[in-house]
Amino acid sequence: MKHHVTEHLPYRPDQLFELVGDVMAYPEFVPWISTMRTWNARIISDGVDAIDAEAGVGFSFLKERFSTRVRRDRPNHLIEVSLLSGPFKHLTNRWQFFEAEADGTRVEFDINFQFKSRLLESLLTANFSHAVDRLMTCFEARAKVLYGAG
Repeated sequence: MKHHVTEHLPYRPDQLFELVGDVMAYPEFVPWISTMRTWNARIISDGVDAIDAEAGVGFSFLKERFSTRVRRDRPNHLIEVSLLSGPFKHLTNRWQFFEAEADGTRVEFDINFQFKSRLLESLLTANFSHAVDRLMTCFEARAKVLYGAG
């Protein structure tokens, strides 16, 4: 399943890059992420680093863990996430932040995934669009807390 979202937010690209790149803070503002741990932080090149992260997620009927590699490219305001392990056949997502011609930032978010289990796939696919919209709302609300109204 693939999904693309474009949003315009009244913050600077570097602020949104920092917000999305701070995966350890996700349990504080994304309601279905209950735990997060990271390891294997490393510098790839000037302004580019990577970290591995395991998220514990929970919904009313489901609790799972999955691990990803998060690559943060500060000069290009780009965050790419790829699957290490978990209930997915594949999972990738990409955040990119572009300075808008007017004030603010154009946020491009892409996610592509498929679950290993057909049952999980059918249960979660029906609500996927709503979940992505809610995720974006969580990040917007966090930006407002951290950076003000914009």
